[in-house]
Amino acid sequence: MAKRKHTAYMTPGEQVAGTAFFVVYLVVLPFAAGPLFRLAGNLLGMVISDGLQNVLTYYILFAVSVIIFHGFLARTSRQLVENLGTACKAVAGGLVALYGLNELVYRLTNLLVGNRTNLNNTTVFAQIDAAPHVTILIVVFLAPFVEEVLFRGLVFGNLRTKSRLAAYAVSCLLFALLHVWQFAVVNQDITYFLLMIQYLVPGLVLAGVYDYSGTLWASIGLHAAANALSVWSML
Repeated sequence: MAKRKHTAYMTPGEQVAGTAFFVVYLVVLPFAAGPLFRLAGNLLGMVISDGLQNVLTYYILFAVSVIIFHGFLARTSRQLVENLGTACKAVAGGLVALYGLNELVYRLTNLLVGNRTNLNNTTVFAQIDAAPHVTILIVVFLAPFVEEVLFRGLVFGNLRTKSRLAAYAVSCLLFALLHVWQFAVVNQDITYFLLMIQYLVPGLVLAGVYDYSGTLWASIGLHAAANALSVWSML
């Protein structure tokens, strides 16, 4: 059987610009977005609702991702066309692995942290109640695209050229950290970091799907499908 050709990774320019964007996204944005929108609202003489803030934030993130990574996205799109069957199998297998392993991990997490609430999930629930259409747009389409480009395309893809083990470990840990660190800081409770365990399986499966299929669109599709199923279960 012929060896499957893997997608081209990012150019040095994409890596530098993407790393700067990634740092802002992971560390700065969670705390800077609110004050910036309040400042903009004061200058415009209006109140920018939370729902509008969220969708504007993700539209900007989406646009910046396309601008920085347009070359990489074109290359990984060609890889999707060349390996469409493999990508579809990867997404289907990823869904099965994601839900099977997630159930085991959630049970383990409950044993470790008891009734500790996952505030990321609580925030999403509240946003769906307040602005369902906007939240579905973000959760199902915009967020999966941005997160996959950064965590799998940038972090995993470029580390994989040096060490596959490091690529899986670092991308999974950073993906898990994204979903809990700000809540641990705001609540001044380090036990929230234990909830990172719940995000290690999605990070691992999404990276595996990208690695196996050779195209980032496979992990974007899986991420979008998993989020859509989660949202559907909430409605």
